[in-house]
Amino acid sequence: MFKNYIKIAWRNLFKNRVFTAANIVGLTLAFAVALLLTMTALFELSYDQFHVNKASVYQVYYTNQTPKGSDISTANPVPFAPALKEEVPGVKHISRALSENALVSYGENDFNLDAEYVDADFFSIFSFPLLLGDTNKPMPDQNLVSLTEEASRKLFGNTDGIGKTVRILIGKEEKPFTVSSILKSIPDNSSVSFDIAIPFDSHWEYKENIDVWDARNHPVYVQLEDGVSKSQFEKSTVDFTLLHNEELINNMKRDGAQPDVNGNYAQLGLLSYTDKRFANFNSGVLNVKRTFPYMILGIAFLIIFIACANFVNMNIALGEKRLKEIGMRKTLGAVKGQLFGQFWLESLLVFAIAIVLALVLSNLLINPYKTLFNTNATFANLMTPTILGSFLLGILLVTLVTGGYPALLLSKLNTLKALKGKWELGKNGVRNALIVVQFVIAIVLITGTLVFQGQIQFMRNKNLGFNKEQVVSIPLNGKKDSYRVVELLRNELQGNGNILAVSGSDNNLGRGKDGSISSSVLGFEYKGRIVHSNVLTVDYDYAKTLDLQLVEGRMFSKEYSADSLSMVINEAMVKELNEKENPLATRVYFDEDSVAYNVIGVLKDFNHQDVSKSIEPLTFFLDRDYELYYAYVKVAPADMAKSFDAIKNAWQKIEPNAEFLGSFLDENIDRTFRREKTMATIVTAGSVLGIVLSCIGLFAMSLLVVAQRTKEIGVRKVIGASTSSITILLTKDFLKLVGIAFVIGTPISWYVLDQWLQDYAFRVPLSVWFFVGAGLLAALIALLTVGARTMKAAAANPVKSLRTE
Repeated sequence: MFKNYIKIAWRNLFKNRVFTAANIVGLTLAFAVALLLTMTALFELSYDQFHVNKASVYQVYYTNQTPKGSDISTANPVPFAPALKEEVPGVKHISRALSENALVSYGENDFNLDAEYVDADFFSIFSFPLLLGDTNKPMPDQNLVSLTEEASRKLFGNTDGIGKTVRILIGKEEKPFTVSSILKSIPDNSSVSFDIAIPFDSHWEYKENIDVWDARNHPVYVQLEDGVSKSQFEKSTVDFTLLHNEELINNMKRDGAQPDVNGNYAQLGLLSYTDKRFANFNSGVLNVKRTFPYMILGIAFLIIFIACANFVNMNIALGEKRLKEIGMRKTLGAVKGQLFGQFWLESLLVFAIAIVLALVLSNLLINPYKTLFNTNATFANLMTPTILGSFLLGILLVTLVTGGYPALLLSKLNTLKALKGKWELGKNGVRNALIVVQFVIAIVLITGTLVFQGQIQFMRNKNLGFNKEQVVSIPLNGKKDSYRVVELLRNELQGNGNILAVSGSDNNLGRGKDGSISSSVLGFEYKGRIVHSNVLTVDYDYAKTLDLQLVEGRMFSKEYSADSLSMVINEAMVKELNEKENPLATRVYFDEDSVAYNVIGVLKDFNHQDVSKSIEPLTFFLDRDYELYYAYVKVAPADMAKSFDAIKNAWQKIEPNAEFLGSFLDENIDRTFRREKTMATIVTAGSVLGIVLSCIGLFAMSLLVVAQRTKEIGVRKVIGASTSSITILLTKDFLKLVGIAFVIGTPISWYVLDQWLQDYAFRVPLSVWFFVGAGLLAALIALLTVGARTMKAAAANPVKSLRTE
């Protein structure tokens, strides 16, 4: 009997090959894309899950109450970690970790590596597997370092690097270190990534800050003892926090800060390490949002829903063509179970073909997909028993619902009504409801695409207050003194008419090719209260190079020898100091023993941080005791590619052993919203696919509607109806459904997108035209899809139409 079912199923699928092809194409596309999207979402959700101790590992953060509200920081002072372990019970392992670039030399070659300055407990807390070396103590001594296998291969080729000595530039001094272990490649789904691990107490700032509690520059990771909960440990740190932050807390009280709900002005908190990638502290409150992966999963689900809705609609509609077959089979003794099995088997065949084709298609698309969406996800993320079992269960449920529902309707038909060809389904209520839901999804996705792209263009085109198109930033990753390198660049490029200015800074604008992005914040007392400012050490011509606008005063100049004890501030810092009347008269003492620093200039506010953040106070210093880490070169707008090559050639003369990582600032800014661009690309791809699938369903449905109303069309033509009136008659029902979808989808889109935009200090306004445009686009697509077929039917010879039955 099963063999007979298979034969009948193949015959019916081939007989209705247009609809079978539409179903297979739609399901194949949906399954293939959903598979790739699910792979990406699971990769994102798998971040840091490979660590064995993940359940008891946390990152420390502090919540401080300020007069402006709560503020959260993950930066800690050097003595914090040892003191916490000694004074608060419950700490099993603790490690400081400071990320920096390190210039590592072996033989005559220099390499710029991503370094992590860590304590010995770091490798007890985290599960970074070893290839070579002592498994228990990968970095047991102060003069020993650990390399990843990629870094080892870069330094030593294919030879064993264990025991070899490398030289690392620590501050301004080159020191020897011995390689004690080789780590396996850091997994792509790790929040912490590095090439070399160096003992924390080897860092050049370690000794001068070993007992300093008010200089914070690194995160701290802690593993709690078994049986110690996060909340218990946080409560046990209250006295520790009061003891080591007494002066800070007294200052906050004096300045008018209000305590938190527990009555504390400073509170130590623990962030679960597996939440690190999804944590956001910008609002002064810890928010852990897995928006990106869940959005991807949601789009995958919606795409599958659209394809399955098409399948259900077409199967129900096709059922009307099989009524007499059903009636005859019931007359000959077929029972409901047999009919249900026959129709469900046909659905399973379609799904089986679609799944096989989807697997093939997704394998063909995976490499361009990974490139387009900038992801390291692989199908290995799906190859776990839980995931595979969930997929199989999901496929079973989908086929049972989408294939079983039409089969159940057909198998329950009354024999006499089936033989008469009568099937009452409440005026196509199910079909219409599914079409409405499909277009609600499509409208939400189209609106999301328009808003996402609008926000990206808004951030990309926003006037940031500096010249990002004509300025090249270069990481100073060589051995020479940074100020000397900037001066040599000036001299080397001096005769080039396309080079307009050269300067330097200790921080980058945007994210450069070296991948780094950082900020420095200074707090000091001014007129009886604590003020905070971002700080930037710069070289001469900084404002000239970046086209920053001077509101009043002047910038640093070689003509004034006292400028090393001067500072330039932005407008936000003027407000922070409350010196709007005469900011150039401001004198600041950063501590009791310091000399006064004079404000010599005020710069117009510019976006010196991530473009999604509001502009914060900023103070510029000219201090040769602090290194520069980036050079800036402004070029003329004509022939910028040639100017870039000239800069590269000059760099290679000055630092022949250091890699040139120069990039234009607009590229750096683009890198800061890479996640937004990926989200926009995924939503755009999802909306395009959703529209395509909806159109496939609409087109197939229009074929069935035209076939069912062929005789009616002929009669109307005979009595004088025009082609246009018949076309409108046949398409208006579908357009009504799109209209209903627009009414339902618009408020959903507005709410979701408004919530998403709240994360941005500068955001595109949610104009009504985003929603109107999405609705009109959906209506136009539906009109073109349905109208093409209906116009053909309306223009047909009425004689042929009347002969069809």
